[in-house]
Amino acid sequence: MSFDIWITYIATVLLLMSTPGPSQLLMLSNSAANGLKRGLFTAAGDLTANLLQMLAAGLGLAAIIAASGTALAVIKWLGVAYLVYLGLRMIVKTGGKQTQSARPASRKALWTQGFVTSAANPKAVVFFAALFPLFIDGALPFWPQFAILSATYLTLDGLFLTAYGGSASWLATRLRGSARLWLDRAGGSFMILAALLLGLKSLRDT
Repeated sequence: MSFDIWITYIATVLLLMSTPGPSQLLMLSNSAANGLKRGLFTAAGDLTANLLQMLAAGLGLAAIIAASGTALAVIKWLGVAYLVYLGLRMIVKTGGKQTQSARPASRKALWTQGFVTSAANPKAVVFFAALFPLFIDGALPFWPQFAILSATYLTLDGLFLTAYGGSASWLATRLRGSARLWLDRAGGSFMILAALLLGLKSLRDT
């Protein structure tokens, strides 16, 4: 892969990531409530799902998933319901003073939330299947180019998620009392907003 094509690909991905989506909103919420170190497990779950979606695209499964409309709808709406549940639970927990001393979420739970949020958009497989060929030279071996494109995307996505999480964690450590309660409520609202974004996207795709 030439350096010019790689730079063009990076610019394209940065433009695509410029608008926050459900995964970024979830990262904001979890990092504000649990700190950046634990929030990174949310990012890891998201990136794991992305990697599996890329592999599915690379193995030619995009057409199969695109044709399975019912399965797509079920996966999407389960993800929407899961995020709404998490957001409501976070908001309800802020109703008592025990919120200040509540234990942080487990690393497994945070990873699962990140994975489910990303996996709830199985059409990402189709997205990667459409994006990667734009930058792959048919005269060169496929898999090395695929690996470069995948690694680049995951790196950029990870940096974006870390930046979102770091900002939320920094703000959370400087808020106390009622201000922190409102931040926790905002975190729950971010989760619900992420669910609404997924739901609206699902409706547009139907």
